[in-house]
Amino acid sequence: MALDKVRREHWRLAILRLLKDGGRRANDSVIYDTLPHLGLHPSRDQVRGELGWLREQGLVDCRETGSLLVVDLLQRGLDVALGRVVVSGVRPPSPEL
Repeated sequence: MALDKVRREHWRLAILRLLKDGGRRANDSVIYDTLPHLGLHPSRDQVRGELGWLREQGLVDCRETGSLLVVDLLQRGLDVALGRVVVSGVRPPSPEL
């Protein structure tokens, strides 16, 4: 299951970076629709599962609004997205050139 582990680490980093670049807030539908543009193709349930995992790690905050999950990037999540903090289970960002 090494491929599954790597895939999930990439999804988690991508979600944090999307939030960082998108004003630190988005809903799960926007995140789901954006990930394929990055070459990542999780299901909507997988996106919600990863958002729950990121929340458990203290990287994002989530709240339900109707049928959507609104996600806010927390400071620790921003630090991970920028490579300032390493969290096991999230792919560290590559150094920018």
